[in-house]
Amino acid sequence: MAIARKIAYNVVFNVITKFISTALALVGIGFITRYLGTEGFGDYSTVLAFFAFFGSAADFGLYAITAREISRPEADEKKILGNAFAFRLLSSVLVFLATPILIYFLPYSHDVKLGIIIAAASFVFSSTYMVLNGVFQKNLAMDKVAGAEVVGKIIQIAIIVLAVKNDLGFTVIILSVLASMIFNFVTVLLLVQNYIPLKLQFDFVYWKKFLKEAAPLGVSSLVIFIYFKIDTILLSILKTNTEVGIYNAAYKVIENASYIPAMITGLIFPMFSRHIFSDKKQFTHLADETLKVFFILIVPMIVGTIFLSEGIIHLIGGNAFASASGTLRILIFALAFIFFGGLFNNILIASNHQRKMLWVLVGCAIFNITANIIFIPAFSYTASAFISVLTEFSVAAAGLWLTIKYVKYVPSIKSLPRILLSGIAMGFFLLTFNHLGFFVSVLASSGVYVIFLWLTKTITVEELSSIFVRG
Repeated sequence: MAIARKIAYNVVFNVITKFISTALALVGIGFITRYLGTEGFGDYSTVLAFFAFFGSAADFGLYAITAREISRPEADEKKILGNAFAFRLLSSVLVFLATPILIYFLPYSHDVKLGIIIAAASFVFSSTYMVLNGVFQKNLAMDKVAGAEVVGKIIQIAIIVLAVKNDLGFTVIILSVLASMIFNFVTVLLLVQNYIPLKLQFDFVYWKKFLKEAAPLGVSSLVIFIYFKIDTILLSILKTNTEVGIYNAAYKVIENASYIPAMITGLIFPMFSRHIFSDKKQFTHLADETLKVFFILIVPMIVGTIFLSEGIIHLIGGNAFASASGTLRILIFALAFIFFGGLFNNILIASNHQRKMLWVLVGCAIFNITANIIFIPAFSYTASAFISVLTEFSVAAAGLWLTIKYVKYVPSIKSLPRILLSGIAMGFFLLTFNHLGFFVSVLASSGVYVIFLWLTKTITVEELSSIFVRG
């Protein structure tokens, strides 16, 4: 029970901090969109797309494999973490040094190219501290990392507001990302010493063995980037920066919300790794409960977005981005599939079947690139939105099939009809009381949804109370 409560506490704490971080991010985006306009926000989105690309190019699967290996019984944590940290630092620096060569051949303005170089520097710090998160996952202490990231986000937003108020320009806004990543890096590096004395290790024999395990995940990470961010880069090349800006006004909502399933599966992943071979019953229970939580979160997101998309986009970017509301209604279904695709992928990693997913991801990436190249010239960002949904659906469906086939885990969500009923009640409320203001509609419809979850006994008082009692 103590472990269960600690997991629950970490989940709730991280949900709260992620909500705060997402709210802060949306505030920052609101300032940026209004300051830069659709074209300038397109430039900003292009820079951040390359930031994601750098993360994929130098990932090598280190984060997931490090978390998995140090969670094994009798793991040599110092050796694993020291080598993983050293390799990540080296690979990140190499990516940074290669960036000027890469951008020389791209058709971007001087400001965008400088922004991409700053993004590469930011990546060195972000990717290096991320590999340390496995320590906090294992010790159920991700609340410490989450707290540090909130402070880092506050620093970033403060710099953005300062840049907008004083008209300091595009480059200072990009520098806010670098400042935030440096703070996160230093803080996490100090915190990790409380669990493992970190020391750089260059055991090249171990690196070879480690990379053999991690390589499929590294390739998967690069492939995931291709179908997750390549649409922005292709839009920036095939269409105008204005269209990139409109598309990303909607995509930023999805991007920020997609950290929720990543955070939850990250917290549960060490437990998956611990029980998937030794206690199949406990593993199945954890997986089913995680799926239940995902459905509870996804249903109101979809219903709320369908009815409140215009208000969400107006809050983010103002009237200039109004045409992004339809795109957001499409992309919200991609977010739903991201939840499940990530979960099944993590189950496959925990069970050492990560290689099985690789060719599926490659196929999805090829489809995504090909479809975007074919349809963007005629249908612009609307095509990219539908292609994103189809891609994420394919990943989730393939992940489910592979999980059933190789892990022998068949999901069972007995409360799904009651969750869907609660979502229908929420939608009926929004349809009936559509004259309410945006914030009143969000709060009231959320209240209706939670009440129906309680009335249908989908969630109980005992479940809620256990969350807030730390063991």
